[in-house]
Amino acid sequence: MQYESFRREYISGGLSREMLDASPIRQFEGWLEQAVRAGLKDPTAMVLATVDESGAPWQRIVLLKGLSHGGFVFYTNYGSDKAAAMAHNPRVSLLFPWNELDRQVIVGGRVEKMTMAESASYFLTRPRESQIAAWASRQSRPISARALLEKQVQVLREKFGKGEIPVPDFWGGYRVLPEKIEFWQGGENRLHDRFLYRRQADAGWHIEQLQP
Repeated sequence: MQYESFRREYISGGLSREMLDASPIRQFEGWLEQAVRAGLKDPTAMVLATVDESGAPWQRIVLLKGLSHGGFVFYTNYGSDKAAAMAHNPRVSLLFPWNELDRQVIVGGRVEKMTMAESASYFLTRPRESQIAAWASRQSRPISARALLEKQVQVLREKFGKGEIPVPDFWGGYRVLPEKIEFWQGGENRLHDRFLYRRQADAGWHIEQLQP
């Protein structure tokens, strides 16, 4: 297969400085709303990139669960590989790949743990089976067979019965506080439009246009 031949033109429209909001968070919310209205299958899916203690980068897809205090929120197991990497190096990157709209948003910043109260508030809104799965999985740890995980799920179903499922102390939220956010809009003939918001010392944002 000749991968070099795979190409297409980006014709969804351009992006100019005049079209941008002064706040990258409001700009992101506007683009996310458009992605939802366009019927994208997973508009809140984002690639989370971390660097572990050996200096090795790794990426995985997680789901955006909110915008809180100017940060991008997601939840995970505190014993996972990504949690270990973030504990070592809190600098992370997020990527929203909205290919159907010829758009992507890249976020760079520092991650912080959310409070137990914030995590509990979200956990209680999750479907019951998702709550049980959070208890059952020791995320990123080896397992010899899927059947063992399924057995643990059944054990927990019986343990909790029909009662309320408590929040695991090894599970919770993270907030990525952005230091820079890039908005990328595909353009014809590979002349894409790129605008970078960079946080200033006064907590304001400087916007500059980048060459494609």
